Amino acid sequence: MRQPWRVAVVGGGIAGLAAAVRLRDRAPAGTEITVYEQSGALGGKLRTGELAGQPVEFGAESFLMRDPAGAESAAVALARRLGLAEKIVHPTVGQAALVVNGGLRPIPGGTLVGVPGDLDRVTSVARPLAGADTDGGRPLVGPDADVSVGALVRSRFGDEVVERLVDPMLGGVYAGRADDLSLVTTMPALARTARVEHTLTGAVRAAQAAAPRAPGAPVFGTLVGGLSTLIEAAVTASGATVRRDAAVRELTPTDTGWRLTVGPTREPELVDVDAVVLAVPARPAARLLAGPAPVAAAGVGELDYASVALVTLAVPQPQLPELSGFLVPSTEGLLIKAATFFTTKWGHLRRPDGMALVRASVGRYGEEAHLQRPDADLAATVHRELSAVLGTPLPAPVDGHVQRWGGALPQYAPGHADRVAAARTALRAAHPTLVLAGAGYDGVGIPVCVRSGETAAEEIVTALGGSAR
Repeated sequence: MRQPWRVAVVGGGIAGLAAAVRLRDRAPAGTEITVYEQSGALGGKLRTGELAGQPVEFGAESFLMRDPAGAESAAVALARRLGLAEKIVHPTVGQAALVVNGGLRPIPGGTLVGVPGDLDRVTSVARPLAGADTDGGRPLVGPDADVSVGALVRSRFGDEVVERLVDPMLGGVYAGRADDLSLVTTMPALARTARVEHTLTGAVRAAQAAAPRAPGAPVFGTLVGGLSTLIEAAVTASGATVRRDAAVRELTPTDTGWRLTVGPTREPELVDVDAVVLAVPARPAARLLAGPAPVAAAGVGELDYASVALVTLAVPQPQLPELSGFLVPSTEGLLIKAATFFTTKWGHLRRPDGMALVRASVGRYGEEAHLQRPDADLAATVHRELSAVLGTPLPAPVDGHVQRWGGALPQYAPGHADRVAAARTALRAAHPTLVLAGAGYDGVGIPVCVRSGETAAEEIVTALGGSAR
C-alpha cells in the first residue's frame, strides 16, 4: 500500500503558505505537509501590528484585485477559498500625489506605472522630450530582448518623465531605480506590447486596452482586521504542521526524495520527505541549491535585494489633504520615498477622535547607509519631512513604530526572467520534486506570490504522480 506523501514547504511567507493550501486541495488525502520557517513569525512581508490601539500594517498594505488579463487576482481567489471574501475592503480615497519642487501635485491619469500613454496629460509634473517618440518602422523591443525601464523611457520621453514619474512609481514598489529594473519582470504587459508597437505611447495604450477595467472598479483591496488574517486562515486551511524557528540548512537528494537538515549545527535534525517547495528569497535558496543543483543555484544567486524601513506615526488631528498618499522622486533630496495616509485612504480605519495613521517608506537600493540611523532619528526625520511636504507642521505623534525589512525587495535586472527560467528548467530536469516559489523569481505583490506558490504546488503534485482528488 502506498504511503501518504510527505511534502516540506521551506519558507512560511505567503508564497509558501499558498503552496501548502494548494497541496492540501490537490494532493491525496493523508498527505503530510510541514512548513519550516526560519524566523519566529509566519507571513513574510505580511505583518499586521497595532499602533495607538488600532490594527495597522507593518508590511504589505494591500493587493491587486485583478490580474494582468483582467481576471480575479490570485490573492482575491485565495481569500475566497479561505472564507475571507466578505472581509475585503477597498480604498475610499484613490488619488495620490507626487512631490515636485517640494510641493504636492496629483499623479496624472492615463499612465502605466508612470509611463504615459498621452504626453499632454503629464505636463503638470514633467516635460516630455519633444519629437522623440517617433515611429521608426519596427517594434521598440526585440522578440527575445529585455531592457531597463529607465533606458526605454529616457530614449522616448526624456529624463524628466523618468525622474519625476516612472522612478518614484517603481521606487515605491521595488525601492529601486528605473534605470536598473527589468522591463520584462517589472512591467510585463508593457514588455509584451513593446514587442509589437513602434512607439512607447502606442505600447502603453495597447497594454491598457489588453486589460480593460470596468469604470469605478476597485484596483486594490485589503482585509478588515489586517492581512495577517490571510496568513492565519491559510495555516488553518492547509492543515500543515508549522515549524517556527526551524532553519533548513541543507537539502540532500535521496533515493525516494529529499533529506532536510534542520536546526543548529551541533544538534541537527534529519527529516526525509518526498518533495520540497523552496519558498525562500534567492540568496538562501541559492545556498540550499548549491549542492544538489549548482546550475539552478547560479541562476538565482545573482539576484540582489534592497532594504527598507517603514515608519508609522499616530498623529492627533493633523491637517492632511484628501489624498491616499504621495511618492517622492529621488531628485527631491528627501529620505522619504513614499507616504501613505492610512486613515484617509482606508475608510474602515478612520477614527472618531481624528487620530491619523501615517506611514512613510524609507530607503532606496544603494542607500542602505541611511537605514543605520536609530529608530528615533528615522521617526523624527520622517515627521520633519512630512511637515515640509504638507506645508504645515504635523502635531507631535502620540505613538510610532519603525519596521525594518532588511534585504526585502528584489532588484530585477534586465534578463532576470530568462535567468530564472533557465534555472527552473535545469532544476526540473535534475530534480522535479524540488520547486522554487516566491517573489525572488516571479515578481513582487501578494497575487504574484500566491500564484507562484500555487504553481509550485501543482508541479509537485504532477511530479509525485497526480492528484487523488
